[in-house]
Amino acid sequence: MLRIKSMPRKIGPYTVSLLETGQFALDGGAMFGVVPKNLWQRTNPADDQNRIDMALRILLIQGGDKNILVDTGIGDKWDEKYKNIYRISHETFSLEKALSEKKIKSKDITDIIISHLHFDHAGGLTYLDQGKLKLTFPKAKIYVQKEQYEWANRPTPKDQASFLKENIMPLKEANLVLLEGEKEIYPGIHVLISHGHTRAQQVVKVTDGASTVLFCADLIPTSSHVPVPFVMGYDNFPLLTMEEKRNILEKAVQENWVLCFEHDPKVAAATVQKDPQKGRFSVKEVTSF
Repeated sequence: MLRIKSMPRKIGPYTVSLLETGQFALDGGAMFGVVPKNLWQRTNPADDQNRIDMALRILLIQGGDKNILVDTGIGDKWDEKYKNIYRISHETFSLEKALSEKKIKSKDITDIIISHLHFDHAGGLTYLDQGKLKLTFPKAKIYVQKEQYEWANRPTPKDQASFLKENIMPLKEANLVLLEGEKEIYPGIHVLISHGHTRAQQVVKVTDGASTVLFCADLIPTSSHVPVPFVMGYDNFPLLTMEEKRNILEKAVQENWVLCFEHDPKVAAATVQKDPQKGRFSVKEVTSF
């Protein structure tokens, strides 16, 4: 996996940065659903267990007295069995290293927007201290959609393995803010709702009217998922994902948004183009951030 180098980007009063918090791997077939392997492996080659490289990238928004994280990575509470299953590695990247490079301590994080409560997005909210779970960012407000929080506490048999109690139960002791629907949390920082992957996933838009960054979470997890039919087998409502993706991509083309990919091992961010004849979407990588 390559080291993603990107420069922070100024949007209105905010400085927006992408942070690398680790690496892991998931089954390529699950990541691309019904798309044949001979198509997706061109951009995402699989290992001998059919797993593809995955980044654990998060967003940092800084402005005024705010240090805001969007997602927290996978965390470090994993035993060797699960580290091997998901090929989890923090040798090169970790949440602690990423914050340290920005000269930020856990107590400095004021707000955390969690896209959804799957283990690879919310795992960094807690850590183990002598066998006891503790909040990584005890002073931070943690924003989760109420519908997603309720879903995570009563998941379906299809997705229950993605919601781990050690990531969710401690939130009862946190400064938890349950949102209901789309909202502007702070001026220029919006959460948009997507239901295709899991109920009430929130993707985060930062805009000043002239420039816009969208942190796509698992609506569009990698740049390889920009083609509308490339939908994950993990999605609960894949047809809805396709509709939601198309709507977002149309806006991204019209308004020249920069899309940030949480799991792409090589492309951290890109703008989107649409072929006027075929109607297909493609990406152009950007590195100025």
